[in-house]
Amino acid sequence: MDAIQKKILDCIDRNSARIAEFALDIYRNGETGYQEYRTAGKVRAFFDALGLPTEEGLAVTGVKATLGGRHKRTVALIGELDGVRCENHPDVNPINGIAHACGHHIQLAALLGSAIALSDPEVFDALGANVAFWAVPAEEHVDADIRDKLIAQGRIRYITGKGELIRIGEFDRIDAVIVHHVHYAPSHADVLIGCNSSNGYVTKNIRILGKASHAAAAPEKGINALNAAALGLSAVAYQRETFRDEDRVRVHGIVEKGGGAVNVVPEEVVVETMVRAKTIHAIKDAAEKVDRAFRGAAYALGAKVEIKDIPGYLPVVAQPPQRPLREAAEALDNVASFEKADPSGHNPLSTDVGDLSQLMPVLGFTTGGCTGTLHGPDFRVTDLPKSCRLAAKVMALTAYALLKNNAAELEEIREKFKPQLTKHEYLAYMDGAFK
Repeated sequence: MDAIQKKILDCIDRNSARIAEFALDIYRNGETGYQEYRTAGKVRAFFDALGLPTEEGLAVTGVKATLGGRHKRTVALIGELDGVRCENHPDVNPINGIAHACGHHIQLAALLGSAIALSDPEVFDALGANVAFWAVPAEEHVDADIRDKLIAQGRIRYITGKGELIRIGEFDRIDAVIVHHVHYAPSHADVLIGCNSSNGYVTKNIRILGKASHAAAAPEKGINALNAAALGLSAVAYQRETFRDEDRVRVHGIVEKGGGAVNVVPEEVVVETMVRAKTIHAIKDAAEKVDRAFRGAAYALGAKVEIKDIPGYLPVVAQPPQRPLREAAEALDNVASFEKADPSGHNPLSTDVGDLSQLMPVLGFTTGGCTGTLHGPDFRVTDLPKSCRLAAKVMALTAYALLKNNAAELEEIREKFKPQLTKHEYLAYMDGAFK
């Protein structure tokens, strides 16, 4: 361990209580995507206390602090502001039904702990690139009413925070990102380094229009939109055997509106589905089959259907544990156990880190210390101060390893990285998604 690594660890240890108190406050006050105003304000105040130049209101609620400005390269460290809808969680925010059953409060602790350590003058002088500390909005699925209102107002175009930040140019000058999450792939280690692939998705808002009539006196005069929806869902289920196993397709949804009154033939039904898959091609294929299922069902019942595609996340491109992550693991070998992500592994869940992984190098890691089900009411962090310290140390040490020696590792990683999409191609895909 060199002197700068020791300095980073000492800074985080000295501020452990401060970091954990911040995380606990965020945990108790969860907010949904694009509505994280309180959380963003707390992050802004923390950055201000460190004397970092800070911007806010980026993609509605995003907050960015910048360390440096003298270098041509910039690396972003990322934490996520939002919680997840989990109304049965014992620590749910009673005002909005949002809980941090996703561990994003630990991400923010890692981000702010890293900001404390890397802004130390001795550490900062050893860095060969600028550092952007990003608290980004809306990683989780945004409620339809909030999403639709913001889109109608022209305040967002995409439903994901990172996608929106890419669109407005905030990642144009970012050369690599470092991201963290609590474990979402099976691992018995304290830290899993590297990124497995994971699914991307598209959201479909499916509006089926029938004809109202009295359900007992004259059902023959109506067109039952709910029956058409049920038939469409069954048709989707029958598509299962057409999905290749290696594409890891998932189709799941809810009925947002199922009719008005029990004695009236339902004339309008709204179904919202998510269509997930491992590749962009597989997403498009499955999305087309879902469209066919609902269009055919509507035709069979004499109903009409309107289908609106809402671009979600792109698939995560697997990236092995790069050398800076391995160096961070070596520095902490005496206090934590580490495991390398299996490059052949795949996770069927989705994250908007996938959007970034299509465009730039992603150095990702996950940490343990949690029990229960991710996004479930039984999700718990067993030792919050320990979890926050560990995540902050891995993030800060990775940034240092990436940026020391005039950012030599960053230059090498950038040279080897082959983007799957240009920004222009990304925007074209998102704006004309699945057509």
